[in-house]
Amino acid sequence: MKKILIANRGEIALRIMRTAKRMGLHTVAVYSTIDRHAPHVKFADEAVHIGDNPSNKSYLLGDRIIEKAVQMQVDAIHPGYGFLSENEAFSKAVEKSGIIFIGPGYKAIRMMGDKLAAKEAVKKYDIPMVPGVDKAIREIQQAKQVANRIGYPVLIKAAAGGGGKGMRIVESEATLENQMERAVSEALSAFGDGSVFIEKYVTSPRHIEFQILADNFGNVIHLFERECSIQRRHQKVVEEAPSCILSPELRKKMGEAAIKVAQSCDYRGAGTVEFLMDADMNFYFLEMNTRLQVEHPVTEFITGLDLVEEQIKIARGEKLTLVQKELKFSGHAIELRVYAEDSLNGFLPNVGELTTYSIPQGDNIRLDDGYEQGMEIPIYYDPMISKLITYGKDREEAIQTMINAIDQYSIEGVETTLPFGKFVFEHEAFRTGNFDTHFVKSHFDPDALKKMKDKEAELAALLAVKLFQEEQKILRAPH
Repeated sequence: MKKILIANRGEIALRIMRTAKRMGLHTVAVYSTIDRHAPHVKFADEAVHIGDNPSNKSYLLGDRIIEKAVQMQVDAIHPGYGFLSENEAFSKAVEKSGIIFIGPGYKAIRMMGDKLAAKEAVKKYDIPMVPGVDKAIREIQQAKQVANRIGYPVLIKAAAGGGGKGMRIVESEATLENQMERAVSEALSAFGDGSVFIEKYVTSPRHIEFQILADNFGNVIHLFERECSIQRRHQKVVEEAPSCILSPELRKKMGEAAIKVAQSCDYRGAGTVEFLMDADMNFYFLEMNTRLQVEHPVTEFITGLDLVEEQIKIARGEKLTLVQKELKFSGHAIELRVYAEDSLNGFLPNVGELTTYSIPQGDNIRLDDGYEQGMEIPIYYDPMISKLITYGKDREEAIQTMINAIDQYSIEGVETTLPFGKFVFEHEAFRTGNFDTHFVKSHFDPDALKKMKDKEAELAALLAVKLFQEEQKILRAPH
């Protein structure tokens, strides 16, 4: 393997390229028209235009990407995350073209991409599952029978879905029919498949996932857990590793369950097994993401490993050199996803030009981004600007480093989730570890955030006046 194409854009494309170049690999970027001057295009050794701005005319055109890769004599394709990373047909077509797909085989993608098939495969390994039904439901009468049997509240979920799409919480039978119709419609629109299933809704849940690595020789290990419970619209905003609530015994038990999930689909490469945990510390298999996760840097910080490097080594046919019993983690890491979103207005996307873009720097601060000052945040793609990651010898130090880094990070021209992140990291519920996936609903107060922002603006203005007055004194002083 000498030359790899990264079938993605932005910060993840840049992040993959940095590791690839360090490993002596030649890199190829792909780009849409609007991304022609993007940092990932400039950083790559070669770049190729693949289409117009909308993702369905560029980054989702698997056949075109493969065609360009063949023309440029590429040895391997790394899909990053999002776009085609969990697309079974793309993975299969890449392999058929004679190019290495840096990810799992298409059969594993297909099995774990279908939530019902995943449940069926995992069930054989005696892994705890949320009570519910393991087949697609289309009739409302059948849905009512299932919901009455397992008890309300229930969760309707798209069988082919993810990212919170096609998902509805139902508190009573009175709203079941309406919510099911909406879930089916959304699933059909997002995934082209209206199949849904129903399971018991776990109240006060925590979202805990385990990082997996598996080679082509049957060796599977886990690289410990990440806590991903701070979410909005069922999507993660803050992640950390390790979780502050797992005992060594529970960590071992969940890690072993995660390995079994990977074995159930003959997995290879890097993947993530996600669990829900209830208030009594019972855990249940949720799903497996057959790709690199957005939040992988927190795992890299606490283990000292480069997960992209491990992915590439596995794709090259190398055996894992890591052994589970020898693996240890140290310290604590936290990640904030910095989105171009207005936290005061329901986290709605807030795209525009980055008129000011000044990044934080310092020990134990990592920033994965794909933008520069003066660039536009396009409306065509996910509005994530960057990922801000900090590390500390313990959780408290990681949190304080994060708050300091947020204070250093200056972005103007668009609203971002930086103020929301600071709100989270200063909140008692987060600092004490007493939170769940309902943090935003239970604790987030847009008015309090607005007051905090106004206070900071007032202090900044007072400081500016003071500095101006000091400068005037110096200028007026006799020489």
